Amino acid sequence: MALSPVPRIVLDTNIVLDLFIFADPATPALHAALESKSLRWIATQVMRDELERVLAYTHIVPRMVYYQVTAQDVLDRFDALVQILDVAPKVRLTCKDPDDQKFMDLAAAHQTLLLSKDKALLSMAKRLRPFGVQTAKTFAALSLPSSPASPTTL
Repeated sequence: MALSPVPRIVLDTNIVLDLFIFADPATPALHAALESKSLRWIATQVMRDELERVLAYTHIVPRMVYYQVTAQDVLDRFDALVQILDVAPKVRLTCKDPDDQKFMDLAAAHQTLLLSKDKALLSMAKRLRPFGVQTAKTFAALSLPSSPASPTTL
């Protein structure tokens, strides 16, 4: 019996902040899935660069201090869990927020799950379905295959 492929996911920057800084109660299951490799997180260098830039924002730095997390801690955790891919070609849809287009493009190019709290991205959910993209605001809201492949199939 062939194993099904490990589901892939694209995370927008706000979800990454929730995951690695803010300890959002909606993120432990996502973190566990990434750690166990039952879910494969994909991103591009451009997405990592955006995260690095956001980590220097004046309203984010005090939050990192409060949670006792450094920008390097966040980037190290990102690097440990993500698979960096080439920038995807633009999908035939345009996001209202040009900064969010890259997440939509990557998810469509690889027919993945897309986790985002961004209204511009979430508003595209129905239009992204024909491109094989399932969009949600929380990990719990996603419909994952009931028996993902084992980590040995990565």
